[in-house]
Amino acid sequence: MNNAVEARRLLRAHRYGALSTLSRKLDGYPFGSITPYAVDHDGSLVILISDLAEHTKNIEHDPRVSLITHKQNDPNIQMQGRVTVVGNAHRMEDAQQAGERYLRLFPEAANYLTMADFSFYRIQPIAIRYIGGVGRIHWVRMPDYRAAQAVKFSLQEASLLNDINTRQAAYLRLLIQQYHGSDTPDTQAIALDCDGMDIRSNGIIYRLDFNTFFNDPEQILPLSEVHFPNQ
Repeated sequence: MNNAVEARRLLRAHRYGALSTLSRKLDGYPFGSITPYAVDHDGSLVILISDLAEHTKNIEHDPRVSLITHKQNDPNIQMQGRVTVVGNAHRMEDAQQAGERYLRLFPEAANYLTMADFSFYRIQPIAIRYIGGVGRIHWVRMPDYRAAQAVKFSLQEASLLNDINTRQAAYLRLLIQQYHGSDTPDTQAIALDCDGMDIRSNGIIYRLDFNTFFNDPEQILPLSEVHFPNQ
């Protein structure tokens, strides 16, 4: 697996990052904040932010941003993998597909959409810095990072999830029990992309990566024929 795919998968595995914007109030000084994000099918990041927030005001003034996320399962942070996305953030005019995907990952955010000041923004990466551990430090090639067949995946994601959650529900429960030890009928696939699946089980979201990334969403079904690495 190349560094681009590893970086994309690390981004998909996490839900929050430190967002840096260029301050309008403080003459371009970096301004940091914490924001939830979702990785869309093409590898871009989708965030839901308020017009009243300082980072939103900064983005409207200057769209250049960066966002960093990292593994948090070891107190020695210098040894942990991390990804920095550098890109441009813009308000999304048509956010239906990306918004539905975001709300499956963050259902609590539905309340924000009842407020007139919240909007979806897309961060389109122009550069990716990936640190996989000691001695594994790379600037990722952007053509390698961008996921293939993103449009096709976005169009078929809902129907694939429906198939998994109905006809393949028993196998989905078996997977989440095997890899994450959760054994409950309250298990549902909520997001699917070329790299893997997000599964909500008993209120907790787990990520299952595929053993390889897929260029065609139809290759994912039946799920019983898909190979998963040790998570």
